Amino acid sequence: MKTDIVIVGAGPAGIFTAVEMLRLGTTKKIVILEKGKSVENRRCPKAVTNKCMNCKPYCAITTGFSGAGAFSDGKLSLSYEVGGELPTLIGYKLAQETINYTDGIYLEFGADEHIEGLEETEEVKQIRTRAIQAGLKLVSCPIRHLGTERAHQLYEDIEHWLQARGVEIYFDTECTGLLIADGRCEGVLYSDGHAEHTLYADETVVATGRRGADWLEGMCSTYGIDHVPSTVDIGVRVEVRNEVMETVNRALYESKLIGYPAPFKNKVRTFCQNPGGFVAQENYDNGLAVVNGHSYKELKSENTNLAILCSHNFSVPFNQPIAYAQKVGELTNMLANGQLLVQRFGDILDGKRTWEKELDRANVRPTLPDAVAGDITSAMPYRAMTNIINFIKAMDHVVPGFAAYETLLYSPELKFYSNRIKMDAEFNTNVSGLHCLGDSSGWTRGLMMSSVMGVLMGRRLA
Repeated sequence: MKTDIVIVGAGPAGIFTAVEMLRLGTTKKIVILEKGKSVENRRCPKAVTNKCMNCKPYCAITTGFSGAGAFSDGKLSLSYEVGGELPTLIGYKLAQETINYTDGIYLEFGADEHIEGLEETEEVKQIRTRAIQAGLKLVSCPIRHLGTERAHQLYEDIEHWLQARGVEIYFDTECTGLLIADGRCEGVLYSDGHAEHTLYADETVVATGRRGADWLEGMCSTYGIDHVPSTVDIGVRVEVRNEVMETVNRALYESKLIGYPAPFKNKVRTFCQNPGGFVAQENYDNGLAVVNGHSYKELKSENTNLAILCSHNFSVPFNQPIAYAQKVGELTNMLANGQLLVQRFGDILDGKRTWEKELDRANVRPTLPDAVAGDITSAMPYRAMTNIINFIKAMDHVVPGFAAYETLLYSPELKFYSNRIKMDAEFNTNVSGLHCLGDSSGWTRGLMMSSVMGVLMGRRLA
């Protein structure tokens, strides 16, 4: 088979590459390979069973059209300061201009017009003052919240829009390799579950998302795609009562705070805050269970959850950051018999595990009912755990009550980013005809910046 453009992965980066090409009137043939299912066929049985069923072959939360991000909370960060290192590659001005443009596309497909955290109110100034006093930086970032359930419909509309305009999307189809000869990528190998096929293409776009970071790292090693070690984030998801976060939720919706706590001074940040949200479990192909958070437009809980992530940057000779984070996750899963661990913050400080009966009588009731009460510190590396504890204590100055004894910590919260692919500002790799986009490329983090990278790629291919 032969096509003009093949896109591996139907996450935001891949989707918006195709969307922008069509908006610019391209007549090129576009094929998208996605190993998961269409939006309308992505279903998690946990809503019925109340526990993770470890679905095979893929987790419906992490794999399928629109990728993993849209099924977590569906938040679009509207500032170039949030979402990875892409602005350093393409320039800050272009990054912000393309964010504004891409946001307009989301609005055309039905995104909520309301923007959270847009005004610099007196409440915001007070939060920033307390953050400064605590040694933290508050990053101002307007948020457009799609909502987990509304994001489903929006991406389904995009999916059908692409198909109606001739884009061929192969679901349940896994890319098994790249066709590289004499320094040029000539297409891909893929499997439909029954047989392996060859698809030749003039240009190949790899946009496998955070979900496919490990796969892309393997492709880099196999085919000599130039890359450098990147960051891996290891952390926890924190859950507190809405009352504790009330001021921040009202003023900012999402508080993006960054700190470098003593003694290690690693970067620690908050991520993916979900007011009235629900803690959720995601599963990877190798059986690894990780924690995430959902935030719906209509359905609300009594709690707010957010991630606290500690960034790890490794130097020579070590070059396997993803494998390192996976080992941390595997050890945590082992302690929880294949599930996620939850522990009270006060128990961590007291050096004891948390027991199920202690959660049953607490003010903060877990929104992830099948999380196993236990001891996170038995699996979390000392450096990461120390950073997280000290960051939570600093957060308590910004949000009084955040470091309460009953505050819940879920583990493991892991963010895999591929070793960063070496590319120029046109997204060309050292292999001619091969382009790498989105979170798997190591350049972006999150829905909006991945979508932006797709838009820019679409313009260059159209």
